[in-house]
Amino acid sequence: MVIENEKILVDAFSNKILYCANDYIELEMKNPVSTRYSSHPGDFKKYSTSEIREKFLIEDIFQPNQLTGVYSMEDRLIVGGIHPVDQPVVLRAIEQNKAEFFLERREIGIVNVGAPTQITADGVQYELGHKEALYIGKGVQDVVFHPSQTGPTYLYFNSAPAHQAYPTKKISTREAEVVTLGSLENSNHRTIYKLLVNSVLETCQLQMGMTELKPGSVWNTMPSHTHDRRMEAYFYFDLNEQNAVAHFMGQPDETRVVWMKNHQAVISPPWSIHSGSGTSNYTFIWGMAGENLDYSDMDAVKVTELR
Repeated sequence: MVIENEKILVDAFSNKILYCANDYIELEMKNPVSTRYSSHPGDFKKYSTSEIREKFLIEDIFQPNQLTGVYSMEDRLIVGGIHPVDQPVVLRAIEQNKAEFFLERREIGIVNVGAPTQITADGVQYELGHKEALYIGKGVQDVVFHPSQTGPTYLYFNSAPAHQAYPTKKISTREAEVVTLGSLENSNHRTIYKLLVNSVLETCQLQMGMTELKPGSVWNTMPSHTHDRRMEAYFYFDLNEQNAVAHFMGQPDETRVVWMKNHQAVISPPWSIHSGSGTSNYTFIWGMAGENLDYSDMDAVKVTELR
């Protein structure tokens, strides 16, 4: 997959310059996936606003004709986006993997937050509609993400280490396990779609789902919780340019806020709460990896105990 103009030929995934001014060169450019290290809760208390944003917030998830993301040392979850514009994007191994191909020892979950599109996995093509999810298991070698013919293509993904191969499977909101929680009176009326969880399909450790807030509601995951057995990542969307979400994180007695815009994600360590309140209603995707697959395994925190 290449980008070509009069002077250069560039690999769209690895960003390697393959051809330049009539001479082939081997120039390695920036790895599309960066690394974020784990943080101690005691250190977190001392972070400034800019340090919190630098260590936990993922701002520019979608880049044209690329896969980009963050390799988090929190349970080694990879969080990122794929944005094919005018050519397909191929899933290739990254520097952190030290593998022959991306899914050699990993599984991946993808949720389409853009126009309907196609994903090809080892020669099988899957049609993925808006807000539909695709799970691809360990061992699948050839994965291609295609541009949509009807609008912008935005594919959000989480990837976790895998010990066993499970079949590739598409899950729509109709096939998900659906739960409605909260109330308009408490500004947290929301519908949770458990898309890639063990009550719907088999995975090694990855779990993903989507929560839609009803009009008039702004709070998610409130009352809040932590779960020391799993880390979590949130991706916010369905926000226009004039609105934002205040995402709350930290230990229950030492919370901090990260202001987030549309198409941004945040990493939540196991010791941290993960709640948000928007200036309008919105949708977010949650993804987890870690010790177990028990969705209900959480340590609840009363609203009155938050500090």
